[in-house]
Amino acid sequence: MKLILLGAPGAGKGTQAEILSREYQIPSISTGNILRAAMKNGTPVGLQAKAYVEAGKLVPDDVIIGIIEERLAQPDCANGYILDGVPRTIPQAEAMEAKGIDIDWALSIEVEDQVIVDRMAGRRTCKNCSQTFHIVSNPPKQEDICDFCGGELGIRKDDAPETVLGRLQVYHRETEPLKTFYAQRGKLKTVDNQPSIEATTAAIRAALEN
Repeated sequence: MKLILLGAPGAGKGTQAEILSREYQIPSISTGNILRAAMKNGTPVGLQAKAYVEAGKLVPDDVIIGIIEERLAQPDCANGYILDGVPRTIPQAEAMEAKGIDIDWALSIEVEDQVIVDRMAGRRTCKNCSQTFHIVSNPPKQEDICDFCGGELGIRKDDAPETVLGRLQVYHRETEPLKTFYAQRGKLKTVDNQPSIEATTAAIRAALEN
């Protein structure tokens, strides 16, 4: 199973990617995480990316796609993978196709903007390991303490309402057109927002199996 998860920031892609990764026993690949890992490990493409980041510039598409290619060539991706955070734009999707990076489904989690703004306000992120929690739907066992590494949890600047609204505008302008891109290829599945993480997982499972 080769999946791309689509959805606005805060739609729950990362949470669902982790759950689906365990269920289907395929790796969940977050662009941000593999970008940091490639830079840390000093891979050829990682060093290219690092030069852009250190210069305060956006990492260009060809470098991002190169890092994805590097990651997908690893043995744990042989039976499939879940991509979270890439492609973000139609040019990225076209570049992936040109490189022969194939997918079975692009799965879009549909959540209204206001629901996302309210949801992000409750998100807490570990300052050490970047694991995310939510004070209502996925609270840590101990308030403001990460379950995984014991680090301190806090609100990221990215999750503040005014920042979220800006990120949603970018999503609607640059990433949402991917739904049409994959629909034209017969590869789009959509799942409406559900009242809980478990209900969303069940809806995704049903969509993938139909």
